[in-house]
Parts: sequence; structure tokens; C-alpha cells
Amino acid sequence: MLPIVTGSSSVELETTFFVPPGVGPFPLVVINHGRATGDPRFDPRVRHLVASREFLQRGYLVAIPMRPGFSKSGGSHAAPNCNIEGHARLQAETIIAFLREVRLRPDVDPDRILLVGEAEGGIAAMAVAATGFPGLRGILNLAGGLRSSAAGCLWQEALVAAFAAFGRSSTVPSLWFYANDDGTSDSQLPGDMWRAFSDAGGRAELIRHAPFAAGDTRAMFASPQGVAVWWPDSERFLHEIGLPTAVLFSPGSTPKPKRTGYADLSDSDALPYLDDRRREFYRRFLALPLPRAFAIATTGNVGWAQGGTDPLAAALDNCERAARHSCSLYAVDDEVVWQLADTSRPVATDPLREP
Repeated sequence: MLPIVTGSSSVELETTFFVPPGVGPFPLVVINHGRATGDPRFDPRVRHLVASREFLQRGYLVAIPMRPGFSKSGGSHAAPNCNIEGHARLQAETIIAFLREVRLRPDVDPDRILLVGEAEGGIAAMAVAATGFPGLRGILNLAGGLRSSAAGCLWQEALVAAFAAFGRSSTVPSLWFYANDDGTSDSQLPGDMWRAFSDAGGRAELIRHAPFAAGDTRAMFASPQGVAVWWPDSERFLHEIGLPTAVLFSPGSTPKPKRTGYADLSDSDALPYLDDRRREFYRRFLALPLPRAFAIATTGNVGWAQGGTDPLAAALDNCERAARHSCSLYAVDDEVVWQLADTSRPVATDPLREP
């Protein structure tokens, strides 16, 4: 819980840090999350394990703050209405206050800062770029933007106007990733935003990538398979702005629990807490190639992962995002590793969130 001061008020932000070995000072990456549907206070803590690993192994200190009103952070999250520019600038004030605090750490190099933002966090990062924060070298904008549900709001036009306003005062280079026709927005809109930003004087490169198999740009950024899409251009961009790209060490993977013999791997009826639909998810999981991992929560939610650098951590993270509750591994590769003895809780019939 990191206290920050914005204006005359203070707030504590729930923050995750990934710190490389050594004493530093390290270049700093701050990843700014998007927003799920519903009350943001029930959003889980964002960790971005896949992306964090890419930066961590290259010697970056990674910081991921939950903005006010999200998860366990204090304060509140205001609806944007139709003032998208004003909303983004308000979010940017929090990010700037966070940067001021974190750059004081002795293990942070205050002259080598990269901002990464997805969705609402992406447009907020672009608003930060418009302020010219000291030491900020560049921005990775991953599908940055937001929609307003306010009555009569022409949110596409408001979004384009916001990026034009940011471009007029921004001198920080940025690299943008937007999927081609990802099914969630007008496929022409990212190009319109980029042209408005660039025509106003902003420095940005737009990458339009094929729709990711698991969803849109945000899903691509969260998936181990998505690294091959966003990292090569990001590596080139980091080199251009004077930030490191060489791999310095390999972060440790989540230790594999021992086989417990709780049940046969194929016995989907043996999984505690789950309803029939999630047992079917488990049966589909068993058809995936190795490496793989499957996690469950007492809420009846599940999460799984296949491939990547650490499928065990990814499965736990996916499960905890769905459950908003701690999860445990049930199966890893071809072994059942479930260790909890209490299986008496009834099957959840109304889980908090779908997996």
C-alpha cells in the first residue's frame, strides 16, 4: 500500500513490485491497468505476470499500481461521462504522483522510465506523456482508450479529440498496439486517433496486429503466446529511446508441487467445489499439450494455462482474476497435485465471476 499525494489529498495505492537481483539503480517500468466491467473495487490486483517477466529479466524494476477506487486502493474511480480528455488527465494525475514517489527509491533510475498502459490505463499514460514528466523516455500504448455510456455522447469523436489534445503538448515518443477489427471497436478508430495525435505534433508509431486468438490487444498482452506479437516491435522501440533490451537473467519459475494421488487425472468428478460446466472446462484442459496447469478456488471458479514460461503462475493468476479469491493448483502436466484436505464445501452455484 503505497501512499501518494495528489493536490491537497493523499491516497494509498495497492501496488505490486517486481525487483531484479542486485542493488540498482534499475530502469523503471510502470504498467497501468485497464478496467473490467462492474464495480472496480471488486477488481483483482493486477500483476501482468507475462509482461512483467519480459521486463524483469532485462533488468527493469516493474511497478503495477491499482489506481484509486480499484481493488484495495483507496479513493474512488469517477465515471468519465463524455469528457474523455478530462477523465484521462485526472487518471494521469495519479500516475504522475505515483512516479514522483517511486522515482525516489534508491534502486530506481529516475532518468530511465517507461510507461505501459492498456485500455483506460493506455489513454491515461498518453495523458502523462502530454505533461513531459522528467525521466520519461517512452510510452507503450496497448489499445488505449475508453467508451462512455453517457446519454448522447459521441464517444468516438471525444476519444479522437482527446488524443489530438495530448499530441499538442507531448514530446515523448510512443508505440501503439491495436488489433485489426477485434470485434470491440470501430476498426478505423485507432487510425483516426493516431492521425489526430500525430497531426497535432505527437510522436507515435501505430502497429495494427491481427486479432489475437484469445481476444483483443489486452488479451494478447496478457498471454504467453502474445509475447511474439508485441515484444519484437517493443524491443526495437526501447533500443531507439535508449532503454535496455538484453536478457540479463532468467526469473525462477513457480515450483511444481509433488503429486498427491488425490484422484486419477481423468476423474473430473473428483474436483471439489466445481459445477458441471467447470468440470467440462477441466476435461477440455486435459486435451491440451504440455506444459499445462489447472487451478481451482473454493468459490467454484477455475483458471488454467498452457505453454509459456510459467504456466503454473499463469493458471493461478487466471483463476484468482475470476474468483477474486486465492486459488490452488489442482493438476500440473499429467499429475494431480491437489493438497487441500477440506473438500466438504458445497459446489458453488453462483460464482462471483466467470472464468
